Amino acid sequence: MPISTDQLRGALGELNGQRNMTIEFDGARPCRIANALLIPVEADHIVKVTDGAKVYLVDAERIAWIEIG
Repeated sequence: MPISTDQLRGALGELNGQRNMTIEFDGARPCRIANALLIPVEADHIVKVTDGAKVYLVDAERIAWIEIG
């Protein structure tokens, strides 16, 4: 059962730019984001994470697993 966007945003709330995140989507290679920071909700309601240089859009329905460390 996929998680909702709200559940994902709650789980990623710990990302404050001082922790790394690794995420895998449906069998794709894991993506590691160093110093990940959750971007606050914007008008488009897309979950977004940044490392300060790039912005990553996260599709809650396709997540296989996430590691925050």
